[in-house]
Amino acid sequence: MAVNKFIKYSLFIFNFLFWLCGCGILAISIYLKVTNNGNKVLSVTIPGVDLLIAIGAVIMVLGFLGCCGAIRESRCMLLLFFIGLLLIFILLLAAGILGAVAQSQVDSWLKGELQKLMPLSNQPSDVQHDIGILQQEGLCCGLTGGPQDWANQVPDTCKCTNTSAQCAPVAGNSVYTTPCVTYLTNIMKKNAKIVAGIGFAIGVVMLIGMSFAMTLYCQIGRKGGVTTS
Repeated sequence: MAVNKFIKYSLFIFNFLFWLCGCGILAISIYLKVTNNGNKVLSVTIPGVDLLIAIGAVIMVLGFLGCCGAIRESRCMLLLFFIGLLLIFILLLAAGILGAVAQSQVDSWLKGELQKLMPLSNQPSDVQHDIGILQQEGLCCGLTGGPQDWANQVPDTCKCTNTSAQCAPVAGNSVYTTPCVTYLTNIMKKNAKIVAGIGFAIGVVMLIGMSFAMTLYCQIGRKGGVTTS
């Protein structure tokens, strides 16, 4: 039985697009990673990006493997491609379930992470600088408790320069009263939607790829001469 040329070249095109998808995921993940400009505080809001970077790199490798397997009609490459997709699909499914279950615990987890930085006045100068940038961007002061997180050393970055934000007089200065945990939570939820959307798209593409790969694998097996390399 001859190998269906439509399946063969469809799988090749699919894997080329799959490889491009891996490049895109890698690029988006790196962008999300670097948009915090090295801010040590802001980095806690994107815990899933490191995983996406790894997935993007693996998808690029699998896409190349699938292309070679389809063109060379190699059952070995196709099987490795199928197993690789299946493992990543299972990991994505598990991560999605865990993420959905833990969604209600995001706020408490984030507050717990930020509490580790208390008191802010005792943090190194580079961390205080990062918090200052965060306060200016988010129109906020402190991390979880407002200006009191700084004790009696409220920095200039807490001074209210935007009248649309909530402000109050502290030590003779008008400062932001909203803690930055609110701003960070919004960023985390925004990033979570991006990660979830990418993950769902990857899952759908993987199911299609596994179907093509197994169909071609079985057709090659039915041929008289089976290529194994």
